[in-house]
Amino acid sequence: MDQLERGDLLSLENYALERAEFRARVMAHKQRRTVHLGEHLTLVFEDRLSIQYQVQEMLRIERIFEPAGIQDELDAYNPLIPDGDNLKATLLIGYDDVEQRRRELVRLRGVEHAIALTVHGHAPSVAVADEDMERGNGEKTAAVHFLRFPLDAARIAAWRAGVPVLLACSLPAMPLETALTPEQRDALAADFD
Repeated sequence: MDQLERGDLLSLENYALERAEFRARVMAHKQRRTVHLGEHLTLVFEDRLSIQYQVQEMLRIERIFEPAGIQDELDAYNPLIPDGDNLKATLLIGYDDVEQRRRELVRLRGVEHAIALTVHGHAPSVAVADEDMERGNGEKTAAVHFLRFPLDAARIAAWRAGVPVLLACSLPAMPLETALTPEQRDALAADFD
């Protein structure tokens, strides 16, 4: 999947005009790419479109229009676009109650290293977490992590053939497993092109 370049982005003025329609399209797109792992873990599998939206929103919020600032945002977010032999996801740990979230982030320390995708017939692909910077510490995990799932050619071929794919958390404090729906598998298979 190609990285984003400055020419792929709308100016702040043009983005303001097209934002509502673009946002609606991206939210519908992300629905098929979102996997809930239990009640409190959500993985949003990123791609070029979802990252373009993120960059456009950051430019809008921060009022960035200088070329160097735009390039800084592209440099920060382009690594979240899949490379063809992997999937990349944002892991969100969600608890509405602030005190409960604080306690759970301590209890779930290391969860970002305990998430795996299993393509039926193959060993699990354990997520590589937070390659840009460590987000957890010795006391607690962060509420947001960036994950990369490396997948070899055999796993990708099996995925494309339609075999079941499971997403699991092996952390003893929160053992969970869910099967990707056919719609989710199909949406994510586009990342291998």
